[in-house]
Amino acid sequence: MNIIETAIPGLLIIEPRVFGDDRGFFMESWNADGFAAAGLDLKFVQDNHSRSARGVLRGLHFQNPNPQGKLVRVVRGSVWDVAVDIRRSSPTFGKWVGVELSATNKRMFWVPPGFAHGFVSLEDDTDFLYKCTGRYDPSAEHSLLWNDPAIGIEWPLNGLTPQLSGKDQQGQPLAQIEAFA
Repeated sequence: MNIIETAIPGLLIIEPRVFGDDRGFFMESWNADGFAAAGLDLKFVQDNHSRSARGVLRGLHFQNPNPQGKLVRVVRGSVWDVAVDIRRSSPTFGKWVGVELSATNKRMFWVPPGFAHGFVSLEDDTDFLYKCTGRYDPSAEHSLLWNDPAIGIEWPLNGLTPQLSGKDQQGQPLAQIEAFA
């Protein structure tokens, strides 16, 4: 596998080895030994799967306390996936990284605890999978405002009006969230 570092230390783009021929392809999306050898000794406790129409924007979500690390990927369609550093002691606090994840490019994105995470679906019927290092805790769930001008995420909406859940419409700006130390 090929690991690509981003502008924010700890956020990683992962390109798995893909073996393909005229019948299709094979790839390992998770191998504990392989990831540990690459410096990612992770223990996952929950897998999630969502399907979204084009223009659905989910996020930016985080749990505090009980943060989750997430290994995310797309198996059908494509998304613009975003992570925002919300660790106040970090030199990259409030900075973001975005990456396109798709069934075609087969990339994965490692989002460690301490980040808000979200994505916008770029195609109808996009299937998004994520492995989590912590269990979902609704009492600790928060939503960072997806379009907070203090963060300035460049969402590739191309004229779309994003479709948001009620919870995400009520997201809080960076200055008001319960960030990590």
